[in-house]
Amino acid sequence: MANLAVAAHEAKILQRKQRGFWHDAGARLIRSTNGQVGIVIVIILVLTALLAITVFPYNPRTDSDLPNRLKSPTWAPQDAEEKPSSHFTLMGTDDQGRDVLQRVIHGAPISLQVGLVSVVFALAAGSAIGLIAGFFGGGLDNFLMRLMDIMLAFPSILLAIGIVAARGPGLNNTILAISIVNIPIYARITRSTTLSIKEQDYILAANMIGSQNYRLIFRHVLPNSLTPIIVQGSLSIATAILEAAGLGFLGLGAQPPTPEWGAMLADGYKYLTIGAWWVLFFPGAAIMLTVLGFNLLGDGLRDALDPRRQA
Repeated sequence: MANLAVAAHEAKILQRKQRGFWHDAGARLIRSTNGQVGIVIVIILVLTALLAITVFPYNPRTDSDLPNRLKSPTWAPQDAEEKPSSHFTLMGTDDQGRDVLQRVIHGAPISLQVGLVSVVFALAAGSAIGLIAGFFGGGLDNFLMRLMDIMLAFPSILLAIGIVAARGPGLNNTILAISIVNIPIYARITRSTTLSIKEQDYILAANMIGSQNYRLIFRHVLPNSLTPIIVQGSLSIATAILEAAGLGFLGLGAQPPTPEWGAMLADGYKYLTIGAWWVLFFPGAAIMLTVLGFNLLGDGLRDALDPRRQA
C-alpha cells in the first residue's frame, strides 16, 4: 500500500510538471473564492463596456433633458410624448436630465481604458528600468533608483495632480499622469526580482559559457520576473481607476459632458443636500465594485502564482 501511495504521488507530480506552471496557476485561480468573485465582476464590467460601445451608442452632448432633471429612480419609463427617445430611469436623472444609468454604463469603457492603458505603460517602462538597474548594477543602478526614490517621495495623487495641472485637464493627460506615478512601483519590484534571479546558478552558468546580456535578460531574467509584475499589474488597475476618479472629481480628468465616474461624483455631490442621493450613489457604487473586482482578482492571482502552492 505504501508503494502504491508513493507511486500515485509521483504520478501526480509528473502530471503537474507536464501540465506546466501556468496551467496549474489558472486552475488554482479558478478554485480561489477571491479569484472567482473577482473574475465575475471583471467579466461583467468588460461586457458592460463592450455593450456600451457596440450596442448602445451614446452622445452625452445631446442627452440633456432639463424638464426631467433630478428625477428619482423609477421602474416606469419616461413619458414618450415629452421625449420620443424615452428610456427607463432605474437610476434616476442628473441635474441636466440625463439618465444616470446610461451614463454609468458608458463610464465603464472610460474607466477600463484609463486603468488598462496606464498600467500597461507603467508596467512596460518600470519593468525596463528595473531590469536595466538590477542586471547591470553599479552607477547606473544607483542613478535610476535614486530617480525612482525621488518620484516615490511625492504622494502619487499629488504628483498626478501636478502633471495634469502642468499639461492641462483631459483624459489623455490623466492616463499619462497615472502612468508616470506608477512607474517607480514596477521599477522597484522588477529590480529586486532581477537581483535575486541573476545570482542563481543557471545564470552564472550561462555567463560562464559566454551568453550575451540581451539573451540572459529576455530568455532567463524577464520570464522569471513576470509573476510579481502580473500580480502588481492586476492590483494597479484598481488603483489607477481610483486615481482617475479622484482627478475627475477635482475637474482635472475627463471633461464634461463625458460620462466619467469621478466627474459624475463632482457634479452630483452638491445635490445630496436636497435629497438627490442617486446622482452621487450610483457612480460611487460603480467605482467601488470595479475596484473591488480588480482587487479580488489580484488577490486570487497572488495566491495562484505563489510558488509555495505548487507542492
